[in-house]
Amino acid sequence: MAPTTPMPVITVDVWKKPWEQEKPLHNRWHPEIPHVAQVVEGEVFRVEAVDWSGGAIKDNNSADDLKFSDATGHYLSGPIRIIDPSGAPARPGDLLVVEILDLGALPGNEWGFTGTMDRENGGSFLTDHFPYATKAIWYFEGIFAYSPHIPGVRFPGLIHPGLIGTAPSKELLDIWNAREASLVDGTVRPPTLCDVLHQRTLAHLPTPKGSLLGLVEKGTANWERIAAEAARTTPGRENGGNCDIKNLSKGSKVYLPVFIEGANLSMGDMHFSQGDGEISFCGAIEMSGFLVLRCEIIRDGMAKYLTPMGPTLLHVNPIFEIGPVEPRFSEWLVFEGISVDESGRQHYLDSSVAFKRAVLNAIDYLFKFGYSKEQSYLLLSACPCEARLSGIVDPPNAVVTLAIPTAIFDQDIRPRKDGPSAGPRVIRKPDVLKSSYDGSLPVTKNLAPV
Repeated sequence: MAPTTPMPVITVDVWKKPWEQEKPLHNRWHPEIPHVAQVVEGEVFRVEAVDWSGGAIKDNNSADDLKFSDATGHYLSGPIRIIDPSGAPARPGDLLVVEILDLGALPGNEWGFTGTMDRENGGSFLTDHFPYATKAIWYFEGIFAYSPHIPGVRFPGLIHPGLIGTAPSKELLDIWNAREASLVDGTVRPPTLCDVLHQRTLAHLPTPKGSLLGLVEKGTANWERIAAEAARTTPGRENGGNCDIKNLSKGSKVYLPVFIEGANLSMGDMHFSQGDGEISFCGAIEMSGFLVLRCEIIRDGMAKYLTPMGPTLLHVNPIFEIGPVEPRFSEWLVFEGISVDESGRQHYLDSSVAFKRAVLNAIDYLFKFGYSKEQSYLLLSACPCEARLSGIVDPPNAVVTLAIPTAIFDQDIRPRKDGPSAGPRVIRKPDVLKSSYDGSLPVTKNLAPV
């Protein structure tokens, strides 16, 4: 018997605001955000999602929308309550298996964007080198993406949800808020990343500003309480969340811990493509999209399969099963980084410093082939490049490598005797746009078309 058409559970209208959708979206984690749909395990269902910004970032040649965007969280579709065929809900301690059967861009909205946030509005992995907002637009041709702002590259996408997770329990939410607040209030002194971390937000703590809480009625005392407690969606945590695993595409499965009755599954932050690390922060090719899913409940699965790495049984992490679909590349140019920062200072087995050096080495290399450093940074964040922790045992240097598929370029970027060449193209560096900024930092830039 042929499979039935996937049941539409959540649909979105990309021309409407997140709070105007038929089934309200949310941009926080909290156990009391009510579910907007219910699914029986084994059912095949379809969920649509807006891009993480809820349509705030536009298809234009200005980065000001990113510079002034409200980066308080991702707009998520859900929560979805999961029950078994008898009607019994998923229970705390279960594992929720979420199988991704299909996914893609929403018809008529086949475009996306990559960008960096201004240092005053979230920054990025290389904020000390790129403190201003930048943006590149990408257009989709079937499975391929190209950008007028980063000419000379074209590559197949590996579409995936950047964010998928279950709702936390109140106990787990309190654990999140306490440990993240300890970074901000100085209780825990964080190590610095090349003296960069102090330039970025140490943690995104709960705030009612910008909160969207689904079916919770705004203006009520209940809304105010939940908004003051609800966790931001920026980092990945025990519930999954914003893990940004670029290979989580068709055929993948996610094994998510269940912390509240019904699980309350949510998802969003759809990506057409992403490089390992999503280094520019708004760093995949961000888009609206759809997912076709099927769920299964493994009763008491947390105890059977997950080992707590912390003081409570809640300190667990999801398991991800990567699907069989991915672009095929046979030739790569690999850049190495070691844990010595750009000032020449030695760090002890610090893989973050080593990754930073590998990225900077790749950016400077592509600069020799006619790309601006801003273009190179966004490209490495969006294209299907591969990062590897190559060495973590030989003191004092950690070694991280970043591999770029050479086939994505319209020119040969390998080293050769006659030196690097930008070919027949002349790639213009980003224009500096006027903004209302007070001038204490570099103003917003835009990756202008050639």
